[in-house]
Amino acid sequence: MKNSYTYLRIILLLILSLFLNILIVKADDEGNNGKITGVVKTSDDKPASLVTVTIKELNKSTNTSDDGSFIFYSVKPGTYTLIASCVGCKPEEQTVTVTANKKSIVSFKINESSAQLNEVIVSSTKTINRKKLSIGKMNVSPMELPQSVTVIGRDVLDEQQSLRLSDVIKNVNGVYLYSSRGNTQETFGARGYNFGSNNMFKNGFRVNSGAVPEISSLERVEVLKGSAALLYGNVAPGGILNMVTKKPLFTQGGSVSMTYGSYDLYRPSFDVYGPISSKLAYRVNGTYENAKSYRDNVKSEREYVNPSFLYKISDKTTIVVEGDYLNYDFTPDFGTGQINNVIANVPRNRYLGASWSTGNTKQTTATATINHQLNNLWQLSGGFSYQHFNRSYQTTERVLPDANGDWGRTLNRARTLEDYYTGQLNITGQFNTGAVKHNILAGADADWYRNNAYTYVATVNKVSSYLDQNNTPQNAIYDKINIFDLDKYPLRTDKPQMNPFYDIVTPTNRFGIYANDLISLSEKVKVLAGIRWSYQYVSPTTVTNYTTYATAAQAVGKEDKAFSPRVGVVYKPLSNTALFASYSNSFVTNTGTDINNKPLAPSLIDQYEIGVKNDFLNDKLSVNVTAYRIKNNNLAQTAPFAADGVTPNINTNIKVLSGETRSDGVELDIAGHPVKGLDVLAGYSYINAKYTKTGTAVGSNIAGQPLLNTPKHAANTSVFYTFYDGDLKGFRIGASVYYLGNRTAGNANTVGQTQTISRLVNVPSFTTVDASIGYICKRISIMGKLSNIGNVLNYNVHENYSINPIPPRQFLTTVSYKF
Repeated sequence: MKNSYTYLRIILLLILSLFLNILIVKADDEGNNGKITGVVKTSDDKPASLVTVTIKELNKSTNTSDDGSFIFYSVKPGTYTLIASCVGCKPEEQTVTVTANKKSIVSFKINESSAQLNEVIVSSTKTINRKKLSIGKMNVSPMELPQSVTVIGRDVLDEQQSLRLSDVIKNVNGVYLYSSRGNTQETFGARGYNFGSNNMFKNGFRVNSGAVPEISSLERVEVLKGSAALLYGNVAPGGILNMVTKKPLFTQGGSVSMTYGSYDLYRPSFDVYGPISSKLAYRVNGTYENAKSYRDNVKSEREYVNPSFLYKISDKTTIVVEGDYLNYDFTPDFGTGQINNVIANVPRNRYLGASWSTGNTKQTTATATINHQLNNLWQLSGGFSYQHFNRSYQTTERVLPDANGDWGRTLNRARTLEDYYTGQLNITGQFNTGAVKHNILAGADADWYRNNAYTYVATVNKVSSYLDQNNTPQNAIYDKINIFDLDKYPLRTDKPQMNPFYDIVTPTNRFGIYANDLISLSEKVKVLAGIRWSYQYVSPTTVTNYTTYATAAQAVGKEDKAFSPRVGVVYKPLSNTALFASYSNSFVTNTGTDINNKPLAPSLIDQYEIGVKNDFLNDKLSVNVTAYRIKNNNLAQTAPFAADGVTPNINTNIKVLSGETRSDGVELDIAGHPVKGLDVLAGYSYINAKYTKTGTAVGSNIAGQPLLNTPKHAANTSVFYTFYDGDLKGFRIGASVYYLGNRTAGNANTVGQTQTISRLVNVPSFTTVDASIGYICKRISIMGKLSNIGNVLNYNVHENYSINPIPPRQFLTTVSYKF
């Protein structure tokens, strides 16, 4: 069946191609009905977005888009009353007559100016339970989803002057920075499990997690906690993260800003948007960053640009084409090291790598998405995405000194090339069966992924032997230093030549089809049920040896198939309170073989979640509580015996699905704008994640041992206040507090390991406090921040060899101008 994915992929691409051609035809098949279109503007003749327009007699509503426009499809002929309203605005009414097969046009003008409306929107933004959520694929309010959801908007990113995605994630309970290996990337985890690339998305398409993402182009960050396997297939349990970029607008505008910070950080940014014609709009934003570091000899430089175009093919059909390009030069930095799995006590600024260390990441993405409104209730959407990823670095790494601090610096050069093609097609709609309402999602997606990993070796000159007795490349020793006393040994400064020894090419194919139905049994009771079938095929890897120039392929590929069901219930005793419970199942693929030398089947993971979502103060403040259990019932463990059931197995690549991990937790999320000008984000998470059932064979995990890099306790609070009146009008003040509990890092201990002491690295808890102050005057704003006021020292740990201290006390200032 190794070609079955190829056939499915061809079918999907044909469907998508047909879909795109159909959408170009601008025929309106409305039968004998008509439609109502219009625009809402402010008193100063600017487009008014997020205004609710309602057909009073039909009790149908929609919201205006960024250009102030709205539309109702398939309206029966007759005379209707339209009402335009928003929080804090005086409602406006107009009467309109609808004629069969014709368009009725209505214009509204509300009393507020654009500046006043902006104040209303900022101070009355929808709570996290009612914000738009694209990662869920359905047109459903988060309040009606039996799942925990967090959305961090652009306003929060600007208030906190966030520079990295890890800064944003501090606001999301249960999600945390898992590691920052070698200063090359940021990896996140949720509820005890590592995200990896499978759980990272941009505009709904998977992206590589090997880069440090650029966030200046983001409109919001969405986190769907718990299982998302039904929607996206092979994803790790715990949650997924989606970065939503800024989109083109049909209003002219933009901004420029300049950020300056500690250690010579310079970061100019721009964002320009507007119409090209009545049907075509554009947006271009970009950033340049040049910075040194609190770490000696460490520096970075980034260039980023994100152009996009929005084309209105018709009133019903839009297409968005966008791309971005990131070029990131950096100094690889593998941190301070550890001795016998205790973090070494060296100065925070001390860099232990070679002075010539270099690294570069280039990431390019291109995406086209189409949305077609069949009518008021049904919509087709689809898209394609391409991503190219190229990361390379050369340095000395794996800081593993002996007891007195002596370390033979090991050389490494690495390069990874990836090409990633993704396509998806979705249909969403609503219909009734008697008194029961249905909200349907059905779709298909396909990925083609190619990974090319290069391994390099050093030349023999001045470097220890680089091939072992099996002709396998080994990390060469560059020189010796002492991490506590850099003057103890002479430091080499020459950069050795490292040549490619071999590269491994691994193609991966994925395909999935799914269906989901949110069933409204009544206004108070809703049931969500769905299922997905996923297929994944990892083709035989191709290995090219650059010494012999021979190419060899792995004998067979690996095929995985799995069903992923989910079911949930939502009960709303009040309009602003929802109780929910859900069950879902996901899968993760495994390496190795079973005792019969067949590829190991996937591990199936059960996830249970219960919670309550509340909106208070006239829907201005959300307070949500969630409890969950994630259980991997068939964790892959080393098989205790060979196929005969008698001979002890000593090959750790031969496994059996007999282990278990479990993660139990509770999350509290508080977010909103309780009074005008006040923005509040706060929460707490408790995670108890550990191995609960293991084997006795050599290489098996040990029961009771915690899952790595998982903080048992974490908490955050962010409070910002903007003065809109009085003598302090225009001033903004704020503070953020972040607490991360004890973590167990390093490498998990296993049965029969050669190391006699524990391989775990204990990382203590820490608390950081940031303070901000700013001033806004018409189109100019200035914001300053002092982060880590207490100059707290702590670490991010990847396995046991990349132990990087967190930044010390720093300042940041941003000046912006809007036009």
